[in-house]
Amino acid sequence: MNTAELLADAFDRVQEEVHAAVDGLSPEELAFRPDDEANSIVWLVWHLTRVQDDHVADAAGLDQVWTAQGWYDRFQLPLGEEETGYGHTPKQVASLGGVSADQLRGYHDAVHEQTLSFVRALDDTALDRVVDEQWTPSVTLGVRLISVISDDLQHTGQAAYVRGLLQRR
Repeated sequence: MNTAELLADAFDRVQEEVHAAVDGLSPEELAFRPDDEANSIVWLVWHLTRVQDDHVADAAGLDQVWTAQGWYDRFQLPLGEEETGYGHTPKQVASLGGVSADQLRGYHDAVHEQTLSFVRALDDTALDRVVDEQWTPSVTLGVRLISVISDDLQHTGQAAYVRGLLQRR
């Protein structure tokens, strides 16, 4: 297995877990929150997909799927098009109510497709390229991609947990 195959496999696993978290749930179920301060499945999946879209597009020098493919307009959220969910308040988390599983899957799958197109073309030397100098040490492409995968898997696990709580109510 080479670098590109390894990264593609990791992102494929994220996609599988996103589908498992949202499939078969209504917009009301996706918006379920264990309490008023908790994140919902819809917010967690939207957020992890926005972060992947934002970070990978930036590293690849591509437009974000969110805006370039019209997903921002389709979701019609009361949020700015640049928002990824970082620092969202409980009120902002709740604002994703009404989003469907089809919308979440569609957006995630479109981001996944762009991500795979990018990572499948990478070799080991590409991972050393600095993509963010705002940190010390500077962030390389390899570190950025692993960070995105880690964040995505944490949030899919959280979404699966919330789904389990929802189904036991």
